[in-house]
Amino acid sequence: MTQDIFIGGGGAAYATPQFLNIGYANRHGLIAGATGTGKTVTLQILAEGFSAQGVPVFLSDVKGDLSGLAHSGSAAHKLHDAFTSRAEKIGFDSYSYDAFPVTFWDLYGEQGHPVRTTVSEMGPLLLSQLLGLSEAQEGILNIAFRVADEDGLPLLDLKDLQALLVWIGENARDLSLRYGNVSTASVGTIQRRLLVLENQGAADLFGEPALALEDMMRTNQDGRGMINILAADKLMGAPKLYATFLLWLLSELFEELPEVGDPDKPKLVFFFDEAHLLFDDAPKALVDKVEQVARLIRSKGVGVYFITQNPADVPEDILGQLGNRVQHALRAFTAKDQKDLRLAAQTYRDNPAFSTEEAIREVGVGEAVTSMLQKKGVPGIVERTLIRPPSSQLGPIDPAERATLMKSSPMAGKYDTRLDRESAFEILRARADKAAAEAAKAEEQAEEAETPALREFNNARRYAGKGVNRSTSRGQGKSWSREVGGAVGSVFIKELKGTTGRRIVRGILGGLFKGR
Repeated sequence: MTQDIFIGGGGAAYATPQFLNIGYANRHGLIAGATGTGKTVTLQILAEGFSAQGVPVFLSDVKGDLSGLAHSGSAAHKLHDAFTSRAEKIGFDSYSYDAFPVTFWDLYGEQGHPVRTTVSEMGPLLLSQLLGLSEAQEGILNIAFRVADEDGLPLLDLKDLQALLVWIGENARDLSLRYGNVSTASVGTIQRRLLVLENQGAADLFGEPALALEDMMRTNQDGRGMINILAADKLMGAPKLYATFLLWLLSELFEELPEVGDPDKPKLVFFFDEAHLLFDDAPKALVDKVEQVARLIRSKGVGVYFITQNPADVPEDILGQLGNRVQHALRAFTAKDQKDLRLAAQTYRDNPAFSTEEAIREVGVGEAVTSMLQKKGVPGIVERTLIRPPSSQLGPIDPAERATLMKSSPMAGKYDTRLDRESAFEILRARADKAAAEAAKAEEQAEEAETPALREFNNARRYAGKGVNRSTSRGQGKSWSREVGGAVGSVFIKELKGTTGRRIVRGILGGLFKGR
């Protein structure tokens, strides 16, 4: 039996229970507040509440603290007395310590199971955003995806895309006639950006086996929702990679999950921490896509909760769709801060008992201004709420315990070994080897067909002996084809002679953002 999620006590003396209506939890939410005001604990208690109701959760652990969800709290903890006192104050009579089912994930495969996607699944729009490409460069990336689709060249990892871009540069003239101007300078820029991305560790993200969404939407044997924790402390060193990955995951959920209308409870709740990274310098087309996802994904049973320091970090059109709100304290030191605070206060349904603007400025650590959706999706009256204490451990678990949990996880072994099946890189390399062999054979046949008189004439006519040139050329060609760039370069020469038209059927590039 599902129950609403208790989040704290509001009203006079914090004695009025405040609940998140689980039937409206897929209508999204916001957790906001300045650093150190309690956002992480609010995220922790919401994750506990959803898990207890059988709802899987995905969240990113930016500071490394949320791994404590896997371990029960303890009476030996220094905040035990404070926690029990708060629970008594807000009427949380059933408060007890507990651990929750957790699966650890990590793009780098260090603090969790590796999580990967393919280049084709990421799509040209998100890759362009990740690489910071101009409109013209984004156009060339779209051409690359079109060529890959038409010529049967699966784009699985970065080396596939890099090899294909070399091919496009070599065939720029022919491709320009069909798709418009293809600048080799722009191709070079994309290659350099890919190199920077690779140096940031993105090579670990792209490849196979790709993440299966159902592995994040599981319950344990007790019916509790799995809490999927993405290790993001290291990932935050590449903020665009972090934001793009989370947006890709949202788009995949939108694309793959069936319509469910208004379920009794969400199928998954997705917490997007440091949400401002998604919108900083984002082009309008990308913001429009995020708005579309936020508007429509709730019908797939997915609730999205943005976590950020200031509600102004979230575009207004998206902010208006976040019905469940927990607003911790905002600091108002500058004129802009004061304006943002006023605007934040205006988005709540007024409570005649206090000024919302003053409350947002004054609430202490662990306290917040809250408004949750009520019956028929109507926003609740704003309340000053004392957030309940967590049942799980406050703070991270030790590395040994994390390693033990990873070994016993159902995901252990499924994603640990990278696969490298035949894709664009291998196909182009095979073509290069074949082209080099055919060229060498043609030269040998031509040489054998020469009469002694013709050979003597040709040797006398040229400064260097033809035989010497052929021998050197063959030797270089074989060495070149052994190297990645050489292999691809060799095939490009062959492709210019007429093999560009070959097509091999492959799957259509899917995903919400892949068709752009």
